[in-house]
Amino acid sequence: MKNKIFLTIALLLSLCTIASAQKLKVCVAGLNHDHIYNILNAYKHGQVDIIGIAEPNKELWKKYGKQFNLPDAIFYTDLKTMLKGKKPDAVLGYNAVANHVDIVEVCAPLGIPVMVEKPLAATLDQAKRIEELADKYHIKVLTNYETTWYPSYNDVYTSVNNDSIGPIKKMVFHDGHQGPKEIGCSKEFLAWLTDPVLNGAGALNDFGCYGADLVTWFMHGQQPIAVTAIARHYKPEVYPKVEDDATILVEYPGATAQIEGSWNWPFSIKDMEVFGEHGYYHAFNGTEISSRMRENKKGSKTVTSLPAPINDPLVYLSANLKGEIKEDDQSSLKYNMIAMKILDAAKRSIKEGKRIVL
Repeated sequence: MKNKIFLTIALLLSLCTIASAQKLKVCVAGLNHDHIYNILNAYKHGQVDIIGIAEPNKELWKKYGKQFNLPDAIFYTDLKTMLKGKKPDAVLGYNAVANHVDIVEVCAPLGIPVMVEKPLAATLDQAKRIEELADKYHIKVLTNYETTWYPSYNDVYTSVNNDSIGPIKKMVFHDGHQGPKEIGCSKEFLAWLTDPVLNGAGALNDFGCYGADLVTWFMHGQQPIAVTAIARHYKPEVYPKVEDDATILVEYPGATAQIEGSWNWPFSIKDMEVFGEHGYYHAFNGTEISSRMRENKKGSKTVTSLPAPINDPLVYLSANLKGEIKEDDQSSLKYNMIAMKILDAAKRSIKEGKRIVL
């Protein structure tokens, strides 16, 4: 209930913030990602102007066109054709993770920025190609994570950077749910999410990416020294092609992080624990935080808002395109390249059965 109230407040605040700013004109690449509801709801509430949608599956045109009153004229079967007559502020990717690189291949030579849903790519090789194109054509390529907009995570990050618990020693990230099929994801989403090529892995990529990105943020872009991982296949009858559970241990010179991504949790979970030299924070969800310091001093609080422009993906995107975001952060290409190296090392560790030194 608290999370629902927080999301309602956050949406109202975002609407007010975006209403006072110039509305972004965007094109959408893909409709087969269930996160598509985020941008379509933003369109419905007048937060963004969608001037084109590229999607080969015309059944999805009908589904979302009817549901969100989208005009027929904005639909195209492929991105390249659509962009011949469009000049969007950015292209937003809502397709299979392995197809993110295809978006950048089209957009980069045209100088069009791109924001994709997490993770950046299905493989490290794809990520390197994205980085190469972004550098060559000087475009922004950003990655959108739900947890980037959690007030609790930002509060913990700020507190840690203010030296409230001393140097970080250990971090633990739990992300996932009962499974994409179990929670009722669409058949189009499931078709690629459970495919080892189109998604790059199973739960490891789908939910391990959150911890890989967050630990890179907390460590200010420091590359790990080693990664060790294990994967489990608890439900092969449901997910025959990919692992449904992964645990990744990430080593730094003075700290370790444990990333737990799974399609086997008894409930949906996104939480984070950060242990310092003399204290601890636990963000239970997007709003609630508990703390414990030496001498057993305990605390708890609820935070429900973030300051603009880091309070909403569209507000953030607009500010980033204007050059108002000065530091590398959770969405940045730099940090997501490191996150991809962590995920790649985790896959190699699982395959080879050993610790991978980076």
